[in-house]
Amino acid sequence: MLDVDGVLTDGGLFFGPSGEESKRFFVQDGLALVAAQQAGLAVAVISGRASAAVTRRLSELGISEVHQGVPDKSAVLEALMSRLGVRAPEVAVMGDDLPDLLLMRRAGLALAPANAVDEVRRFAHWVSRRRGGDGAVRDAVELLLKARNAWPPA
Repeated sequence: MLDVDGVLTDGGLFFGPSGEESKRFFVQDGLALVAAQQAGLAVAVISGRASAAVTRRLSELGISEVHQGVPDKSAVLEALMSRLGVRAPEVAVMGDDLPDLLLMRRAGLALAPANAVDEVRRFAHWVSRRRGGDGAVRDAVELLLKARNAWPPA
């Protein structure tokens, strides 16, 4: 399970002259997310904000569990676990800020990008060397898939 702003993106918000929002995604994160799905991992995104850019990018990556504009991320995580038939110890969550801590506490594996706030980095079981939107998701997926001997060969 991934947050968006600060995890899949650098956390910056960009607004065009007509008010349209754009976000920057890191292509290597995308490749890793496709590899995760091909290895049989379910990938889900839960974000407090809603963005057409997120919808488009995650659709390109084949991620169908995209939950945006969510005020209560914990309720969505619980519903996902129930629907997918997974228990909390089987869930990995990557978050970067305080609203993600409840999810990280619930998960068996709490992950954070290098640019996460202090409270999140201290709680995380593992912190990437890379920042959100700049390869942190790639690092986390590689970690998980290599542990399962499922990372694609070079």
